[in-house]
Amino acid sequence: MEALQSEKINIKTTLDPYKYRPDFPILSQKVHDNTLVYFDNAATTQKPIQVIESINQYYRISNANVHRAIHLLGERATNGYEEARVRAARFINAESERQIVFTRGTTESINLVANSWGRKFLEPGDEIILTEMEHHSNLIPWQLLTHQMGAKLRFIPFKADGTLDFPVFEQILSNKTKLVAVIHMSNVFGTINPIKRIIRMAHDRGVPVLLDAAQSVPHLPIDVQNLDCDFLAFSGHKMLGPTGIGALYAKVRLLENMDPYQGGGEMISSVWLENATWNEIPHKFEAGTPNIAGAFGFKAAMDYLDNIGMQKITLYEQAITTYALDKMMEIDGMIIYGSAPERGGAISFNLGNIHPHDLAHYLDQQGIAVRAGHHCAQTVMRKLNIAATTRASFYFYNTFEEVDYFVEQLKSAVAFFNF
Repeated sequence: MEALQSEKINIKTTLDPYKYRPDFPILSQKVHDNTLVYFDNAATTQKPIQVIESINQYYRISNANVHRAIHLLGERATNGYEEARVRAARFINAESERQIVFTRGTTESINLVANSWGRKFLEPGDEIILTEMEHHSNLIPWQLLTHQMGAKLRFIPFKADGTLDFPVFEQILSNKTKLVAVIHMSNVFGTINPIKRIIRMAHDRGVPVLLDAAQSVPHLPIDVQNLDCDFLAFSGHKMLGPTGIGALYAKVRLLENMDPYQGGGEMISSVWLENATWNEIPHKFEAGTPNIAGAFGFKAAMDYLDNIGMQKITLYEQAITTYALDKMMEIDGMIIYGSAPERGGAISFNLGNIHPHDLAHYLDQQGIAVRAGHHCAQTVMRKLNIAATTRASFYFYNTFEEVDYFVEQLKSAVAFFNF
């Protein structure tokens, strides 16, 4: 890979990815005799040694169940687990750790709201507004709920540039609307939706708003008090943490009025043979033994990100994404989907007549990991009238040199498939 070009140096000084790359053991490996270039960060991010060691240390010296044990190991486990909750609240500037419910990730967080809030407060004829660019995780739970409750889904369309059609939103937002549930950052287009505007419009009608923040929390500074969202869901594995851990943020009054999502241990206060009473929030939504080790790793991941600074991460990713877009558009036959003025580091594209799966396989042979398929957004692909795209997605440990190599291999792929 070539040396830094002059136009990259000023950007590099704001955040130097080479400072952090040694913390990620996986990035030093060879893939098919080439150094790994990992551009699949929208699916899951790599883990720094600090996260890996935090999980290892939990199992080495603190392994016990939480909340119920009096012994030392139980106290260590409980303290670490609850410290992770406090850390998550601080990471998104929630007012209290009581507003943080640990889940397996964004998908379970949204399902929790659909079941605990939706089943209690939705009535036949009510409407929920989504966007046409939703990930399946913020579509299927609402499909299931509205089918069961006799309610209806309405959709804010996306335009050709991957932005939302706000006049339609104004038309469908009505006294029938009981919830607006929208993706914050598109995992297909990279579009960062104007969430504050959406929330303001919904709140003017007394309608709560849920944000699918799986793509935004890892890449943007998030302040739930400033946004004034009612629910926000995010995942640990997309922000350096382990898989199987994530969180739901919700306003206290909503959590207190919602019924438990699952029954079992820990979520109860008192139990009789015929009935039970529930624990205080957030514990009434955390039935059974939680992912304790995951919480330890999740905390370490948030510590790591905050030590860098989310604003620095955002600015660096904007720079490397802009650079990649400019370089990619120089390739004949390149089609990039989405051109929103505010966007994150996910680029979905097609290249000539090369099938995305074939292109992803070719790139893998060169050591480059990208995603190919519908990206859990089949409805987006249908509207675009395509079967799939290839997606490259970046994080702060990616480099401009990796982008140069990626673009070189895209050009090589064109020659290879059109020999």
